[in-house]
Amino acid sequence: MRRRGGIHSLRSQLTLANVGVLALGIVVATAVSLMGMRHYLIDQIDAELLRTRDGIGGSRITLRQIDSLSALTALHDMMDPRSGGDTDPGSLFTAVDRQGRSVSVAGFEPTSTQRALASAVHDPDALAADPEPHDVSVRGTPYRVTGTRLDDGTVVLLAASTDALHKGVGKALKLDLASGTLLLTLLAALTMVSVSRRLRPLEDMVETSSAIAEGDLTRRVPSSHHPTEEVEQLRLALNSMLHQVESAYRTRERSASQLRRFVADASHELRTPLAAIRGYLQLYDKGMLREPAERKRAWDRMNGEVDRMGRLVDELLVLARLDQRPELRLRDVDLSRLVRDAAEDLRAQQPGRPVTVDAGGALMVRADESGLRQVLGNLVGNVRTHTPADVPVRLGLEREDGVVRLSVVDEGPGLAEEDAARVFDRFFRVGGGAGSGLGMAIVQGVVAAHDGEVAVRTAPGAGLAVTVTLPVRRSD
Repeated sequence: MRRRGGIHSLRSQLTLANVGVLALGIVVATAVSLMGMRHYLIDQIDAELLRTRDGIGGSRITLRQIDSLSALTALHDMMDPRSGGDTDPGSLFTAVDRQGRSVSVAGFEPTSTQRALASAVHDPDALAADPEPHDVSVRGTPYRVTGTRLDDGTVVLLAASTDALHKGVGKALKLDLASGTLLLTLLAALTMVSVSRRLRPLEDMVETSSAIAEGDLTRRVPSSHHPTEEVEQLRLALNSMLHQVESAYRTRERSASQLRRFVADASHELRTPLAAIRGYLQLYDKGMLREPAERKRAWDRMNGEVDRMGRLVDELLVLARLDQRPELRLRDVDLSRLVRDAAEDLRAQQPGRPVTVDAGGALMVRADESGLRQVLGNLVGNVRTHTPADVPVRLGLEREDGVVRLSVVDEGPGLAEEDAARVFDRFFRVGGGAGSGLGMAIVQGVVAAHDGEVAVRTAPGAGLAVTVTLPVRRSD
């Protein structure tokens, strides 16, 4: 068993558990089988003793009559010293008097083994009255002994050795222990191999986690050749979690990069008007603006820069609120009316621009009206700022499949592919043009707050088409 800081390895624990269960099973099975075998063999010995006892007891003879029946070969052989001497025979026969001493039978003096049997039985009368044989030890050899009473009161003791039985049980026990040890060894080896193969996916998970901890976020847990259901579920769950972790890390890095760029761009945008205002104030402080026309021009420029800073700060506040996912003031809004209002505003500002509105009839949506007006205002403002005043523009509105699509399409110069990819970046301005570069970022933020999407389709010389897709919300 391996230990690392007091922790047992799972492989060792499973191996020990399997070996322990099998060992317990072997012990129980061995104990039951040996007890059953011993009980069966003892029953056989007891049955033989009881048949002999019943035969002698049922003959109703006396010890004197036994002495006169020397022609009975079977009985004579049983009492022969050559079969019942000091060699601890398998069966013993002896007669005892009322004092429990062994007496001669058929003219043969009792042997030392027969005397030892008589001495081992403390109460021959009780033994003769007991229907079941008992265990005794005669000169260190185990016997089963029973007794019967003759008609003259003499007690005859009959004993059968169980030494062979105990030796057989001992050999069986050794055989069971040897085979059990072999089985336990094989089980331990097979368990170690099987568990090592089954735990290989867990080791892959540890290696993957270590690689990720070292910075390799692209690592994933590979699939094993023979996966178990639980391990495969764990692998899929871990890979899904790792994917989420990688996505969150990439998102955080991208957000941090965007924040740094945003702060730098905002600082730059605010620094420009502040530098202009500071410059004019220094000119005024040094008395270099002597003419009323120069002072008025400086005053107008400072007011313009202040207005520019105000608009920039307002747009930054709008973006900050959108980043916090504010609660929208939802109400039923006629989007067709907002489109027509935006078109009228554009006609008023640029009377010479052809404006087409494709939004017939009322189209009610559940949305924040001020947010949608800001979206339309920014899209139309982009057209007004970045395209010539005579370029046609079309505002379209349609509803299908549970969504509303608002499109603002112009026939201006369009954008290059690399510029189109950054059109929603904050402070991005094509060719360093006019504006703060926050208009399209605000559009995207407002649309995202409505759970919608905004897409751009453009090409150099093919104009710019912005499509806003909003879900249709049901009224509460």
